[in-house]
Amino acid sequence: MSTVHASPLDVVRQFMKLMEPLDYDAALKLISDTCEYTNPPPLGTVYGPSGVRGTLEPFFAPTRENEFKVLRECTAGPVVFLERLDRHLFGDRWVELPVTGVYEVHDGKITYWRDYFDAATILTQLPNA
Repeated sequence: MSTVHASPLDVVRQFMKLMEPLDYDAALKLISDTCEYTNPPPLGTVYGPSGVRGTLEPFFAPTRENEFKVLRECTAGPVVFLERLDRHLFGDRWVELPVTGVYEVHDGKITYWRDYFDAATILTQLPNA
């Protein structure tokens, strides 16, 4: 899929689809070099594809499967909102995290991404938590 002419929503959908199987090499091509990615504390803000990868890779390393179920989506120009239910298989147990993601897309790349969620919701579900 060419991202040059893709809508902001299409870019974000494609990114999330590539992240389900953890295809970092393909997914991170949709992240701009200056992308600002923010998660609730204690994770904070990182920048660019290497920052995104450095945040996500350690979290997803123990997962066997991932699903990002989009419940609602909305766009306004370059801004995309996704209400998601993120599901992660740790061992033989699925953990679920309601998330709202806000993205901004320019020239086919995500330039801003902020996820809103309650960290305690996932921490209490993790094995050995």
